[in-house]
Amino acid sequence: MATSGVRETAGIDLSDLTFWSRSPERRERAFERLREREHPAFFPELKLPFIKTGPGYYALVRHADVVGASRDPRVFSSEPCSNSVADLPRYMARYFGSMINMDDPRHAKIRRIVSRAFTPRVLAKLETDLQAGATRIVDDLLARGPGDFVTDVAARLPLQVICDMMGVPERARPMVYARTNVILGLGDPEYTGGREFVRDGITRPGVLYGLTRAMTAGYELNHLAMKLARARRREPGDDLVSALVTANVDGESLTDQEIGSFFILLVVAGNETTRNAMSHGLKLLTDDPEQRALLLEDFDGRIAGAVEEIVRMATPVIQFRRTVTREHEMNGHLYRPGDKVLLFYNSANRDGSVFEDPGVFDITRSPNPHVGFGGPGPHFCLGANLARREITVMFRELFGRVPGIRSSGEPDRLYSNFINGIKHLPFTY
Repeated sequence: MATSGVRETAGIDLSDLTFWSRSPERRERAFERLREREHPAFFPELKLPFIKTGPGYYALVRHADVVGASRDPRVFSSEPCSNSVADLPRYMARYFGSMINMDDPRHAKIRRIVSRAFTPRVLAKLETDLQAGATRIVDDLLARGPGDFVTDVAARLPLQVICDMMGVPERARPMVYARTNVILGLGDPEYTGGREFVRDGITRPGVLYGLTRAMTAGYELNHLAMKLARARRREPGDDLVSALVTANVDGESLTDQEIGSFFILLVVAGNETTRNAMSHGLKLLTDDPEQRALLLEDFDGRIAGAVEEIVRMATPVIQFRRTVTREHEMNGHLYRPGDKVLLFYNSANRDGSVFEDPGVFDITRSPNPHVGFGGPGPHFCLGANLARREITVMFRELFGRVPGIRSSGEPDRLYSNFINGIKHLPFTY
C-alpha cells in the first residue's frame, strides 16, 4: 500500500465544488484512491465570505472509520457544528443549528421529545395516510402522463407526510418545498439563483449569493415555525409542533427560536432522504432490468432488501462533520483536539473490504451494513423507518399499477458536496 499520500490524492480536492460536478463514476474512482491511503487525507477548507474558516479537515472514507467515529461521540463531537465544514456564525446557526449540532445529554433529551412522532405505533397509524397519498400520486400520474419523476412523484409523498406531522397548513406547503430546495441546493444555480463565474478556466457557482438565499429561506421557514408554535401554545393539537411547545428539557421549555431551528431540520431531513432515494431507485431499477424483474417477481418478499440497497447506492447525505475533543488514535493516525473530520458516508458505502462488488446493485445483498442513514450511534437518522415505509408504499403502488414505469433519460443532478440529490428525472411508462 502506498504511503506517500501524494500520488493517491493527486488531482483530488474534496473542498473544490467543481469536484462535485464530476460524474458519479469519476467521484467514486477518486474516493477509491482515498480509501487505499495508509492515513486519512487532509484537505484545506474552502474559504467562504463572512464565515470564519479553519485550516482544513481529515476525510474519513473507510467504512470502519466512519462507523468508529459515529460510535464515539465523546471523541468525535457534533458540537459546535456537524452540518457545515466551517463553524456557522451565530446568525446562521440560529436557523440551521439544532439537534444534529448537539451532544448528549441535551441531544438525548430533545431526541426523546421528537422521537414521539416516529414510534412504531405512530408509524402504524400513518400507514393509511401513506397509502392514500401514494394512490393519489399515481392517479395524478396516470391522468397527466409521463413527466418529471422528482416533481411528479418522489417529492410529493415525503413532503405531505412531514407537513402533516408538523401541522403545516396546505397553503404553506409549496413554500416549504421551495425553501428546503434552496437550503439543500446551496451552490446550485437552479435553486439559489447565484450566477456562475469563471476562474482559472473553471466555471464555479456563486457561493455568496447562495448563502444569502439560504439565509432568507431559513428565515422564512423559521418564521412559519414560530407562527405555528404560538398557535399551538394557545391551542395544542396532536402534531409534532404541539409536542415541542409543551415539552420540558432540563426544567426549561424550548424557545420559539429553538422550535424554529428544529422545524427546519425536520422538514429538510424529512424530505431529502426519501425523495432522493426514490429517484435514485427508479434510475437503478431502470438501468438493471434483471434486478427490476427480481423485485417484481416477489415484491413483498424482496422490497425490504431493495430499499436498503437503494439507500446504500444512493447515499442521499454525502457527509457530516465531527470535531475531535481529545487526543485519539484510530486506524494508525493520531487525531488532536480541535481537528475537524468529515464522515463520507458515500465512500463508506462503497468500501470493498465490507461490501462484495460494492459498485453492483444487488437487492438481495445480505448483510448490508450501509451507513446511508448515518453511522451507528446517537445521531442515527430518527426517521429511517418512516423513510423505509414511504419508499415501500410508493414503489408498491407504482409497480403495482404502472409496471412499465422507468426513467427515460439521464438525471439532472444537484450541484452539492452535501446532498447526493437528483433535481429532475424524466420518466415514461
